[in-house]
Amino acid sequence: MTDDPRAQRRLGTLLVALSAISWSSAGFFTRLIPLDLWTLLFWRGAFGCLFIGGYIVWSARGRIGASVRGYGWPGIFLSVCSMLATATLIPAFKFTSIANVVVIFATAPFFSAALAWLWMREKASAATLIAATVALLGVAYMMGGAFAGIRLGDLLAILATIVIALLMVGMRRYRSVPTLPIAFFANLFIVVSCLPFASPTEVTGLDILYSAMFAGTTMVAGYILLLVGSRMIPAVETALIGTLETPLAPLWVWIAFNEVPADATFVGGAVVLAALIGHVVVEHRRRSEMPA
Repeated sequence: MTDDPRAQRRLGTLLVALSAISWSSAGFFTRLIPLDLWTLLFWRGAFGCLFIGGYIVWSARGRIGASVRGYGWPGIFLSVCSMLATATLIPAFKFTSIANVVVIFATAPFFSAALAWLWMREKASAATLIAATVALLGVAYMMGGAFAGIRLGDLLAILATIVIALLMVGMRRYRSVPTLPIAFFANLFIVVSCLPFASPTEVTGLDILYSAMFAGTTMVAGYILLLVGSRMIPAVETALIGTLETPLAPLWVWIAFNEVPADATFVGGAVVLAALIGHVVVEHRRRSEMPA
């Protein structure tokens, strides 16, 4: 991996954007898989352990101890944050609309900015804060009256947003912690926590296939990309780029389940995308003008 800060920032931006695209399928899979919440979380976590654990074993080439060295208490803290984010975000999709979840989740840049300042004294640039505000206005317009009544899913989405913001800031604070063990143990914690309440044998082959796809798309691709990319850019920018998920999540449900979004969804989604693109362009130009 290059040591050039500019190249690392570009790579981090790309990885986080790809992560957001992967994560945007979470609502789709939650709707698609007809399992109770505990069983869904169990099988998703089990496949997450299988995929990530298999990759750790393959990439370590017999030196598994070296691949987890440095995990320690910071790693446990980050794994617990990841587990809590999953354990609150997926139920949120079950107990409220996907649109409600994504509009709440879009406030993550503000939580991240506050946490990064409190914990690391990391200040966001004016361009980042302006873009985050525009993105929030876009999703607020997109949803319109989404907050007519607070439901359990809305509260879970708020909690998930806070936890994921804490995770993103923590990833920058503890950069020496190996990435893959964080994801592996997060999945393992989910499996152990859900097993007493789940019915893992009362599933069909198709349910298991969909659960494997769910884990592979979000937990493996989306989550690993997020963990790696978030170490290369400021936490508030990670959260801002993650709002790309906002217009995409309703789109997949619209295509798959014929849930046609309102006109405001298209307008608000365009505002969010404009904020993201504008932010990337402004930051790129600003850094290009900086002396090497």
